Amino acid sequence: MHASTLNARFQRIKSNRLFETFIIGIIVFSALIVGAKTYDVPPTAEKVVILLDWLVTLIFIVELTIRFFAEENKSRFFYSGWNIFDTIIVLVSVIPIENSDMAIIGRLIRIFRVLRMVSVVPELRMLITSLLKALPQLAYVMLLMFIIYYIYAAIGSTFFEEINSTLWGDVSISMLTLFRVMTFEDWTDVMYETMEVYSLSWIYFLSFIFFTAFAFLNMVIGIVVNVMEKEHQSIVEEGLNRDNEELISIRHELAELKVLLKEKL
Repeated sequence: MHASTLNARFQRIKSNRLFETFIIGIIVFSALIVGAKTYDVPPTAEKVVILLDWLVTLIFIVELTIRFFAEENKSRFFYSGWNIFDTIIVLVSVIPIENSDMAIIGRLIRIFRVLRMVSVVPELRMLITSLLKALPQLAYVMLLMFIIYYIYAAIGSTFFEEINSTLWGDVSISMLTLFRVMTFEDWTDVMYETMEVYSLSWIYFLSFIFFTAFAFLNMVIGIVVNVMEKEHQSIVEEGLNRDNEELISIRHELAELKVLLKEKL
């Protein structure tokens, strides 16, 4: 069989929606197997779970092989970080280390097989890629948030240490308390305790919540959404360029066919 024909068949299998749905189902089933291993089950059921786990691993090997042969340029298969991740997960799952000193590593690898859902579903890949691309911008927001945290923690430790040293004993403890305030975990109890001594201390807490829970959170959401829109736009443009290239190629082929027909006529 010609290599290009074989490659086309593997590409059709890879892009088949039923095949993708089947692999997603296997990944979910793999997660259920990992969860089943955390329970105390009878020896017979344990053997069945182990057998199913090996069956899942075999299916993953076949799926990875199909994806590899579907790639036109085989050397570019490992240019993708997701392909490298999938290959490592599958290969480590094959190594029989269940009854060795490295059994814990084998179990962790099987847990991370659930992450293969990201590499299989394009929408999840786009979300992860957008988040990674947003990290440089988010770093500056996080730095500014840390500065605000530190200032408020120093102020809180200075004024409220005598009220409750457990919550405001030093800057580090105060920052933990402020994290509790930011997540709204019984933050009013902390505020009312300080208001018994400083009646205007509510200004301290409300202003902190405004900066962190509202302003900074909206900034983070805005950055991530902006990057996601750019990533989606780039994917759409890439698809349009690919379609244009295919259309141009079809037009060239039609033009060549017309020339051949004219020559024969």
